[in-house]
Amino acid sequence: MNEDMRADIERILLTEEEIQEKVTALGRQITQDYKGKNLMLVSVLKGSIAFMADLMRAIDLPLKIDFLSVSSYGASTSSSGTVEIRKDLDIDLHGVDLLIVEDILDSGRTLHKIIQLLKERGTASIKIACLLDKPERRVVPLSADYTCFDIPDRFVVGYGLDYDQHYRNLPYIGVLKPEVYEK
Repeated sequence: MNEDMRADIERILLTEEEIQEKVTALGRQITQDYKGKNLMLVSVLKGSIAFMADLMRAIDLPLKIDFLSVSSYGASTSSSGTVEIRKDLDIDLHGVDLLIVEDILDSGRTLHKIIQLLKERGTASIKIACLLDKPERRVVPLSADYTCFDIPDRFVVGYGLDYDQHYRNLPYIGVLKPEVYEK
C-alpha cells in the first residue's frame, strides 16, 4: 500500500456528492415504504458502516439499529463462500421489519447465508438495501430491494469498503489498481 492512499486508486468511480445524493433519495424512499412499520436496520460490519450512518440519518422514521459482523473475504478480493459470524445481533427480531444494510452485493453468498439465519428469528419481513450491486458476479439467486448503484466487476474501495482493512476512510468509491492486490 502506498503512503498516499489516493495514489493506489486507478480512477474514482463514484464521487462523494453522487453517493450522498443517492443515499438521501434512498432514505426518502425507505421513509415512504416503512411508514407504520417496526423498522430495524442491521448493518453488516465493517464495510457498510459509512452507508448505514448516512442512510439512517436520511430516514425520517423511528427505527432501531444493530450490527452483525461476518467474515467471508479476509485479505482476499473475492468471497470464500464460507461465512463466519463474528458478532451476532443483540436485539430480539420478533415482529421486526428488518432492513439489512450492506455495502456491496457481489456473489450473494454471504447475504444469502445471513438471510437464512435471520429468517429463523421471527422477523415480520426482511429486505436488503445495498450501496453497490455487481449483478454479473452473482452466483446465488438474490437481489436487493433497494440499490444505490450498479457497478462493473472491478475491485472497489472507499466509503467503508476496504482491501485488507485499508482505504475505508476515502470519501468516494474508487477502483483499486490491480498491482496493489495482485502482489
